[in-house]
Amino acid sequence: MLETRIRRPSLLDRIVTPQQAASLIKDGMIIGMSGFTRAGDAKAVPIAMAERAKTDPFRITLITGASLGHDIDRMLTETHVLARRIPFQSDATLRAAINRGEVMFIDQHLSETVEHLRSNQLGPIDYAVIEAAAITEDGGIVPSTSIGNSASFAILAKKIIVEINLSQPAELEGLHDIYIPTKRPSRVPIPVVSCESRVGFPYVPIDPEKIAAIVVTDEKDSFSTVEAADADTTAIAGHLIRFLEQEVAKGRLDLTLQPLQAGIGTIANSVLTGLAQGPFHHLRMYSEVLQDSTFDLFDAGKLTFASGSSITLSAACGERVFGRFDKYKDKLVLRPQEISNHPEVIRRLGVIGINTALEVDIYGNVNSTHVNGTHMMNGIGGSGDFARNAYLSIFVSKSVAKGGRLSSVVPMVPHVDHTEHDVDIIVTENGLADLRELAPRERAREIIAHCAHPDFRERLADYFERACARGGQTPHLLEEAFSWHERSRQTGTMRLA
Repeated sequence: MLETRIRRPSLLDRIVTPQQAASLIKDGMIIGMSGFTRAGDAKAVPIAMAERAKTDPFRITLITGASLGHDIDRMLTETHVLARRIPFQSDATLRAAINRGEVMFIDQHLSETVEHLRSNQLGPIDYAVIEAAAITEDGGIVPSTSIGNSASFAILAKKIIVEINLSQPAELEGLHDIYIPTKRPSRVPIPVVSCESRVGFPYVPIDPEKIAAIVVTDEKDSFSTVEAADADTTAIAGHLIRFLEQEVAKGRLDLTLQPLQAGIGTIANSVLTGLAQGPFHHLRMYSEVLQDSTFDLFDAGKLTFASGSSITLSAACGERVFGRFDKYKDKLVLRPQEISNHPEVIRRLGVIGINTALEVDIYGNVNSTHVNGTHMMNGIGGSGDFARNAYLSIFVSKSVAKGGRLSSVVPMVPHVDHTEHDVDIIVTENGLADLRELAPRERAREIIAHCAHPDFRERLADYFERACARGGQTPHLLEEAFSWHERSRQTGTMRLA
């Protein structure tokens, strides 16, 4: 089996243990590691790094595609390996260390990281640690269930450690489309003109002499943690379906819509799955993460093709998909995240972007990342790449959180990830606010009337009317704007006593 997975014979003598590979990582290094939303992450070497750090302390800057699985971020945090972390994470232990100031976290748009590496604003990368399904005869690296930033990490790194994961299906080979933009300012347009476009290599082309070590593993990806749809997410999907049907009736869309993108998480996944109940057909996706909803739409006969950067599935869906991968393979492509999230391509294709908000304010500014404006949750991820450039920029959220104690619609968000200029549609279980071509005062009335929870709607309307009396293009009462958040900080609720 190894000879079919490592098809360049001269590399077979570079197989080492995880501990031997981890010993190559030194204090102060910058490490690029594969992994995008718990898929295709390096599994054995980072665990060996954490074990080594218990007796041989060292600290690194860790750059990934997005979040890692297998509690890797937790283990590296607990053993104090992480000095800096870029550009996204979703681990509770790491999150706490970030908010204590122990780990410096750089929250970046997912399309930007390798641009910074390529232009020497970040880096250089000392070692790339990349999970692969195979190595070709020429030494090319065949990624596994994600590409993320792995291709550029491998190309730009001084040396590479490859994890050959025997649990990843050999059928993944041929799924990937590795296209790397040329350097600026002489860069040519990216030739992706449809979701189905294939414009690069099915492997990462590298000099095989850069491969310093190969580790053989047999560990499956971590499963996604998306939950089943509930009454609120079903209602959100219903509002969105009716809105899209109206857009079709007005001649702005047809029933094939535009290519779809959905952010990670339960709400966005449930909303996308809900589209199977609508009249739409021959749908396409141009997204980052292909979740359960992607394959639910395939199985419902609604989706014809999906382009992404990773495949992240629940246990049940993963068994279904990888047990019959031949059923889906010719309908899929995985790309580097700088291509899946590239503004040029997103705008060219006219993507409909559906992302999740922590909270929105009455004018349509969206906070995706910071609780009470200060404490990081996960990061902006790719939502900004899509929001700024999408044909329709849609944000979804339940109208309340923490058992109804917190309103997700507030007078002013204390941290802005997506300004009102980048937000077209806001949807909660209560309704949908279409903000296109509306002035701030008009936007506020739409959001309060259609998206706010009834328990908070009257107070939002009162705040808005009193702010309007004071005047301004975007009226606010600055002395009260964050009073809701201050109340929740002190009492645990935004509700009045």
